[in-house]
Amino acid sequence: MPTALVWFRNDLRLRDHPALQTALKAGLAPMPVYIHAPHEEGGWLPGAASDAWRHRALAALDADLRQRGSRLHVFAGDSLATLQAVAAATGAAAVFWNRRHEPTIDARDTSIRRELRRDGLRVEAHNGSLLFEPWQLETRAGDPFRVFTPFWKAALSIWNLPPLQPAPDTLPGFDAVPGEIPLDALRLQPVPRWDAGFWSSWRPGEHGAASALRAFAAESLHDYRDGRDRPDQSLTSRLSPHLHFGEIAPWRVVAELANAGSPDQHAAYVRELGWREFAHHVLHHFPHTPDANFNPRFDDFDWVEPTPALLHAWQHGRTGVPIVDAGMRELWATGWMHNRVRMIVASFLAKNMRIHWRHGARWFWDTLVDADLANNSLGWQWVAGSGVDAAPYFRIFNPVLQARRFDPRGEYIARWVPELRPAPARLRHAPWECAADDRSLISGYPTTPIVDPAGSRREALEAFARLK
Repeated sequence: MPTALVWFRNDLRLRDHPALQTALKAGLAPMPVYIHAPHEEGGWLPGAASDAWRHRALAALDADLRQRGSRLHVFAGDSLATLQAVAAATGAAAVFWNRRHEPTIDARDTSIRRELRRDGLRVEAHNGSLLFEPWQLETRAGDPFRVFTPFWKAALSIWNLPPLQPAPDTLPGFDAVPGEIPLDALRLQPVPRWDAGFWSSWRPGEHGAASALRAFAAESLHDYRDGRDRPDQSLTSRLSPHLHFGEIAPWRVVAELANAGSPDQHAAYVRELGWREFAHHVLHHFPHTPDANFNPRFDDFDWVEPTPALLHAWQHGRTGVPIVDAGMRELWATGWMHNRVRMIVASFLAKNMRIHWRHGARWFWDTLVDADLANNSLGWQWVAGSGVDAAPYFRIFNPVLQARRFDPRGEYIARWVPELRPAPARLRHAPWECAADDRSLISGYPTTPIVDPAGSRREALEAFARLK
């Protein structure tokens, strides 16, 4: 039986895997290949938290393959040269992969496809990560969408989920070929092991993704529409890293949740998946947005040049604003942050502290296990006011009001800012408002924020007025 190389990237699963299914349907023996090539990622090399997750996800995929008689063949180096060498060593007839949609990777893959076809190989790329390819949807004028609501309306008008595909029961095995290395040789796990606290909250791999989906369907979907903004409650899916690494297909998520909750709750969750689709649509059509403002007016905005101490205080949850500090400490401890809190901490950095959103985007990129170039870029520019469909610059999240609304008893704050646990809720939200007699309830926490929320809001609006 002729061989087909199946090049695994951010599609670390066996169910609903278009490239793998293509090889099997063509009567080819699929050889699973992973190539570690961070030097080909351009200016956005994978971050440290992302690498830690990838190591475990690759190990989980290898274990699943071994249960079926196969295994993951791991390499490091230039992708094209590696694929050519492995194809020559195995006599492969084809190379299949699922697309990644980052601009640098897309350009690389186009070049690789062209060269492999010149070598006489059958080469195909498939959609393994999105409900809609970024080029599928356009405005009536034939332009890319810049606003989410009409984008999502257009998406729903052509809604057509692909059929679910089970994982194959068995797969052929292959001998080692020159250049293979053990997974540990990639050195994806950090030294020292600062990620040790992550894994009580996460289970990377396809089985972990399936377990997270079942838990969400059984425990949280029933109140998702209203509860997804409450960081003090567990009402979000926590599927973002599993989706980023392709451990579960988004169309399986939609299909399996269809009968798990009421139609309005299901629609609310699917709409959030729509924002993920929109982020990839924007990144594809506006590939400069990870590094540059979509709205060029912001190129002249009066950003504050951060001192190392100021930026460090935000990064490590020492701003003196409890909801901000809780979010940043949750990120540091778990590699993840609740989405509502992501918006609050981003607004505080970009608007109250007036530090360029790129500093925040880079920190998230290195510390989030679900770091995704499309989502990260869209989210930060949305909050900063410089992106597509962005929040107006004058919409500045008031961190105290946000905390009182979405963490009314301060339970989320108390979980991640232990210095405030002895304090009542009113002081957890704004400890600088406490009377002198209440100071004894707060020990070891800043008595004043690094920037005054009200005053810094005025200064940000003044800076924006100067820009206009």
